Amino acid sequence: MYLTMEGKGISAQPGQSLLDLVRELDLDQKQLSLRPLAAKLAGEVFTLNYVPVRQKDLEGEGHPIRRAVAASRGMVTLLRYKDALGREVYTRTAQFVVFLALSQLWPEATAKASCTLGSSVFISVEGADTFSTDALKERMQELISQAIPLTRSSMPLQEAIDYFVKCGQNDKARVLRWRSEEQFHVYSYGNFADYYYGEMLPGTDYLTVWDVIPADGGFILVYPDPNQPEKCAQVPSMPRFFSVFNEGERWCSLMECATVADLNDLTVSGRIRELVRVNEALHEKRYSQIADMVCQRGAKAVMLAGPSSSGKTTSANRLATQLRVYGKKPVLMSLDDYYYDRDKIPAGPDGQKDLEHINTLDTELFRQDLAKLLQGEEVELPSFNFLTGKREWRGHKLTLHPDSVIIVEGLHGLNPCMLPEHVDSHLIFRMYVSPLLPLNLDNHNRIPTSYLRVLRRIVRDYETRGASVQRTLSMWDSVRRGEERWIFPYQENADVIFNSSTLYELAVLKKHIFPLLTAVGPEEDCYSDVRGIVKILNYVQQADIDDEIPPTSLVREFIGGNTFYR
Repeated sequence: MYLTMEGKGISAQPGQSLLDLVRELDLDQKQLSLRPLAAKLAGEVFTLNYVPVRQKDLEGEGHPIRRAVAASRGMVTLLRYKDALGREVYTRTAQFVVFLALSQLWPEATAKASCTLGSSVFISVEGADTFSTDALKERMQELISQAIPLTRSSMPLQEAIDYFVKCGQNDKARVLRWRSEEQFHVYSYGNFADYYYGEMLPGTDYLTVWDVIPADGGFILVYPDPNQPEKCAQVPSMPRFFSVFNEGERWCSLMECATVADLNDLTVSGRIRELVRVNEALHEKRYSQIADMVCQRGAKAVMLAGPSSSGKTTSANRLATQLRVYGKKPVLMSLDDYYYDRDKIPAGPDGQKDLEHINTLDTELFRQDLAKLLQGEEVELPSFNFLTGKREWRGHKLTLHPDSVIIVEGLHGLNPCMLPEHVDSHLIFRMYVSPLLPLNLDNHNRIPTSYLRVLRRIVRDYETRGASVQRTLSMWDSVRRGEERWIFPYQENADVIFNSSTLYELAVLKKHIFPLLTAVGPEEDCYSDVRGIVKILNYVQQADIDDEIPPTSLVREFIGGNTFYR
């Protein structure tokens, strides 16, 4: 079998792994930034332990050409830490080693992966009186130095359930009972077995950059810096973010829905309708509290920001409704109307226009308009025509009433360069919106906060713009890069962070999205992303409860039927 890696051709012999071929081509490096961590064939990600040609294939017992090799036509893309998929492989492996070390040192303890903090994750530990990060780091380093090969094996589903029950991992056993396939994949070492729903590094010795630092209730596992992989990432101080995530976990406890298995139980019993009502009531209460904070301060403008598909537009409208209860006259504005004409935006080094960049906005004009409005002057507001890609002037003039509050919604709302220099800062209230989903698949597998956002965006793009899954996912990496550069660094600037996730929506979104995802084939470049989404949704029971979701719900912004947009 003839394969090509980074322009170099090689004939793969039966039994040779991708790692063997990488080394034969002299492509392996010890430096993490240069080292291949996994490989991509067509749209699938594979461990470097993958064997593209097996002896039984040649003997007629298997497929003449393995599916992925055939779909890729022998083209192998090596993934490094700079690649998002490569980082996922690295972090899965780091978590495997962490939980393996914990099981060896404190077998009676319960450890749970909690919220992500930049390029790190907080892991809580309960039931380990002698726990210390020094002991954990020492054991992890021992496991890494042993260069333990990491190969995936399969076991019957019931055997896997029995194993996890015996080990006290009832959380994993519960979610596996919702699995439809009769086999379950695991990575194992000694008496420890676990799975992280994706490929891992060839061996533990590939974990060359990491750290464990103490934290209240557990520790923080620190990954390499995405931009400088040879050193650990800085752990940002995010007290507001952490507080809101803890609030989300309290909501989980209140609604008896902390894991996907809990959500499934509620769906099957019909109590998910009650979950919808309580979750929506909590959102409404929070919007009311934020409106109260705005009024108590005497703010005249609310800068409302958040990443893609966080529910900014609905949040702006629902906050406006609550402000009316206080006798205010809210005025909605969008930063999108301050876009420069598309033909005036220069292309980047890759020839593409970065529409996430703050330089696509006329920040100077916005600052001038906001300052004039707050000073009581009349301003003519621009409108951006997305069909023509041009800014237009339609005679939309605005003067604030004494009881008016401007709500400005947009990606860059918290960036300091959006604020006028000589305006009293107390007149401007800053609000950050993001769906910080606290729901876990099991204790060792949290559902990333970006997961819910990409589901929302796929559904909305398809329902409202007719865009395919492939089209949406092809833009997602660019969207994420823009967020990491222009949005996330400013989230702690907010006066309040609003958690726009709902615990029930995975069950609702599945009905809208699952047929779209399962139609994507392995030859598609986004197939690995789709598989990652499907692996979680496979455990989620679909809920046909759209009739229970209020017309002003955040979820309606994505599945349709939101009355704010009629």
